[in-house]
Amino acid sequence: MEEKEQRIDIQTIWEELGISNDFLFGKVMQDAELCKGLLERIFPGMKIGHIEYPTLQKIINPDFDAKSVRLDVYVADGLGTVYDIEMQMTDTKELPKRTRYYQAMMDLEMIDKGELYKKLKKSFVIFICPFDLFGKGRHIYTFKNFCEEDKAVLLGDETAKVFLNTESTMEDVSRELRAFLDYVAGRKSEDSFVQKLEDAVKKAKQNREWRHEYMTLLMRDQEKFEQGREQGREQEKVETIVRMYKNGFTVEQIALCANKRVDEVKAVIEREKLVLV
Repeated sequence: MEEKEQRIDIQTIWEELGISNDFLFGKVMQDAELCKGLLERIFPGMKIGHIEYPTLQKIINPDFDAKSVRLDVYVADGLGTVYDIEMQMTDTKELPKRTRYYQAMMDLEMIDKGELYKKLKKSFVIFICPFDLFGKGRHIYTFKNFCEEDKAVLLGDETAKVFLNTESTMEDVSRELRAFLDYVAGRKSEDSFVQKLEDAVKKAKQNREWRHEYMTLLMRDQEKFEQGREQGREQEKVETIVRMYKNGFTVEQIALCANKRVDEVKAVIEREKLVLV
């Protein structure tokens, strides 16, 4: 009976997922038109060609002993630019340096030994967050490399890092982009693009293969909790809580999987110096 109730709980978690979950976001962004629409809102006025092969959670593993990366949505626009779009629900206190590493790995993926550097494509790393990483009240922060002595002089390496913040009241982005950010934050919108996203989310939840894939990942985390409980490995349980939280699970969902109280999960997150959202 207990096992049956556990399955029902996991199903409930799937039904409650929204676009802010990185797994579901990646699946929805496999629709090239939706992906193109999002990029056009993030970069108004920038010409976006057709989206080439949207890739869900692309894994770049450069070397046997080097740290690999898993990109949520990795796409090219057909005009010589590549984009990595990340849905990031927690402030892990390492996001600026993570963008640095992601951009380096993207460059490594684009060029082979002996090829000219000019083959490197223009690239953007984009993080969508429900918090203001830099505390200046902006919806968007765009970083490019420039000369410290003369900030009008750009390095010209054609890379940029963009952080989007859903929690801002500043009038610094288009109405269309703000509608998307409001939707990520769980606020309703009548925007036509947002409505298309909502329809895509509902359709994604009806995909039995995706639901099974997500439930398998979730049940693996549950199994790790059980192993940690049986073997008394408290650190393993803590690491699993942190990993699930970084992957976008809510405190309530983690507590359900870990068979812990919500306040116990919150205590772990705060102790690990993560930001509760």
